[in-house]
Amino acid sequence: MGIDFLLLIKILVLPVILGLFAIFVGLLYKGIDRKIAAHMQARIGPPIRQPFRDVRKLLIKENIIPENAIEWVFNLAPVVAVVAGISILLYVPIGTPELTVLSGYGDLILIIYLLMIPALALVIGGMASGSPYATVGAQREMVMMMSYEFPLAVAIVAVAWKLGSFSLPVISSQPVWGFVEPNLHPLGFVGFCLLVLTLLVITPIELSKIPFDVPEAETEIGSGLLAEYSGRNLALFVLADGVKTVAIGSLVVAIFFPWGLAPLLGLSGWLARVVDILFFLLKVLIIIIISVTFVRVAAARLKIDQVAYTYFIPLTVLAFCGLALVVLDELLFMGV
Repeated sequence: MGIDFLLLIKILVLPVILGLFAIFVGLLYKGIDRKIAAHMQARIGPPIRQPFRDVRKLLIKENIIPENAIEWVFNLAPVVAVVAGISILLYVPIGTPELTVLSGYGDLILIIYLLMIPALALVIGGMASGSPYATVGAQREMVMMMSYEFPLAVAIVAVAWKLGSFSLPVISSQPVWGFVEPNLHPLGFVGFCLLVLTLLVITPIELSKIPFDVPEAETEIGSGLLAEYSGRNLALFVLADGVKTVAIGSLVVAIFFPWGLAPLLGLSGWLARVVDILFFLLKVLIIIIISVTFVRVAAARLKIDQVAYTYFIPLTVLAFCGLALVVLDELLFMGV
């Protein structure tokens, strides 16, 4: 009975706690991102708590359903986007491999599919709104998805092939860099550097941030996919964006930078876990600042054909080069 009760808590309570935590951290990251971007543009910028205010304001505003919309699909899409983002985090080790709510042999394959769901929810919700602007945005979002999913899959499969497991806790517990020390496995080391670069470049397009925000381009198609959304539904999409930001950053950290501070500081027990979780969140923030904030401030919005070309050809080639170097290193330096 005790085991069943603990299992019930793990299945029902931990996802809720993790979801609330992810929403809080996601909005906090959005506030920090806006503050840093403003300072880089010589502006003061909004306070870090501004995303929390925006969401609160949206939640108390009227939820307007367009006359031509398919109402149940229009209302369901933002809920699906939030749930999918939180579901990804259930499989990601937060801080240490032991702090994973769910785990299994095929975690990474499931995560690749779950990453697609928030974008698909945006597409379906936008098309269900009946707006021509949203339809154009949905078409652009689908083109982007077809462009970046392939290099993303190549990068993740390369790591899983090297470590012999698709389980994220297993990958987190044995950092990939320990298998490709630069002096012993130079090709593998360079290969993994290319795969890290691939994931960092994919991060802003997964989040539809500038210069890859063509599905929502305000000046061209009036917010595109979100043109008809308001009130509670728009607030849910904002929350989904925050949660997905945490999920993407956490995935990159868990695969390539899983180290904790506690062993270095000689800590143990609950204090070690708290320190490792805080250090994990700091690494996620650094990943977001490097791959999203800096790029967003420095680059202008690309056209949809430029986005598709950039991801479908050069980035796929980059990911394949990384995979080829990792495989070649394994063949040439086997047993070293």
